Parts: sequence; C-alpha cells; structure tokens
Amino acid sequence: MNADEYIKLAEVEDRMWYFRSLHAHVAREFAAAAAPAPGAAPRWLDAGCGTGGLILRLREQWPQVKYAGIDFMPLACELAQKRCGADTEIREASITALPFGDGVFEAVVSADVVCQVSDPENALREFFRVLRPGGCVVINVPAYMWMWSYHDDSCQTKHRYTRPEMARLLQAAGFADIRTTHWNALPFPAVWAKRKLFRTAADTSDVKPYPVWVDAIFGGLMKIEHAWCRLGGRWAWGTSVFATARKPGPGGAA
Repeated sequence: MNADEYIKLAEVEDRMWYFRSLHAHVAREFAAAAAPAPGAAPRWLDAGCGTGGLILRLREQWPQVKYAGIDFMPLACELAQKRCGADTEIREASITALPFGDGVFEAVVSADVVCQVSDPENALREFFRVLRPGGCVVINVPAYMWMWSYHDDSCQTKHRYTRPEMARLLQAAGFADIRTTHWNALPFPAVWAKRKLFRTAADTSDVKPYPVWVDAIFGGLMKIEHAWCRLGGRWAWGTSVFATARKPGPGGAA
C-alpha cells in the first residue's frame, strides 16, 4: 500500500465498521480451529500486519498467545511495533519470504495482503511451511476483478479473487479442509455504486472515517452477516473472499 494508506489505517482501524467485522471473522475462525488450551502459549502470525490492529483485537481474547507480525513497509512495522508493544515480534519482510523457521506457528492469518503480491502461490507455500502440522490459515482478499476501482489503485492491489481461485491456490500449496465464503454481502450494492457510479477525482481508498450514522448502518448489516456465519452459513456474493484451511497432520492448537 501507499504510505498514506498506512497512516489512514492506523487512524481508523480500531473503529471503522469494515475492520471490526473483518477482525471478528478472523477471531471466529481462530476460536473454532486454533483456540489455545488453558495454560498453553502457542504462536500466531499476522502475515501482513499493517499497523497492528488485528493483533491487538486478537490479544483481547487470547492474551496468552505469542504474536508475531510481518509487513513489507517499514512505516507499517514502526506503527505496529509502537501499538502492539515490545512483547510482539514485528519484522520487516514479505509474505513471499517469511523470516521464520519451518513449522513454528499454530495459526497464520493474512488479511487483504495476498492480493498485493504478484506471486500468491509462493506466499501460500510460505504459510504452509511455517505452520505446524494441523495448524490453520485464514486469508481474506478482495473479490471480483470487475469490481476494480480507485480503491484498488490506492491500495496497490494486483488481483481481486473468486472463491474457486482462492480454493485452488490453497489446494496447490498443500492445504486441506478448505472452506471459502464471501462476506460484506449486504452492503455490496452500496459499495458497487460508490466505486462504479459515484466515484470522484478526489477518491483514494474507502479506508477513512465515516459519519456515525453510516458506521452504525454498516455495522448493523455486519451483525446479520456474522449471525449467519455462526450458524454455519456462507455468503454467495460480497466484496471479499474469506478462506480457511488446515495443514494436514496431527496436532493443531496447543
């Protein structure tokens, strides 16, 4: 992403409806697949941690986990380290060349980052490599190339995905138990209209503060979406593709 986007991210990540919902999706999947046993202290990696908001959100629920994060941008690493504290390992690196040994993490999450590299196959192989047998991966990417807009230009997106595309990438990397869904489904018409019909020359990205009433409406729609997902439902459309998978083998959460 552009440096300006990281600054905006640090300002709104903890309160904007989109990130609250994205982080809740990740936390739900980690609770199902990677929640540590009492007394355990597993390692979780945020591959493309940005300014550290997801790590902070997960730490609220699982303070015993040892968190690590990487990001390609020095500014992001600086902001994440400052926000997350010295007990969080933050490194400057690419998701295509993770600076960790084999099989050292119980869980890996990569939120809106795989879409920013030109070799996603290598990124997923790296996620597979650093996971322990039985470990889980959670990935979020933007959906549909026909939804390309100013938002992607500003965020330096290289590709927007379909569910089958993401499932094939995970399978090719060696993952099993692959599940995919769309989300941000109910606001989809409004997002499409803003990006395709009502864009302006001043638009950069949609990461920004919103009026309280707008945030409340979108937040309410997200609660409906999450309720459906908690019941085991999936969304057939939406602005994002959300995927989970597991590295074959015994073990998993510590």
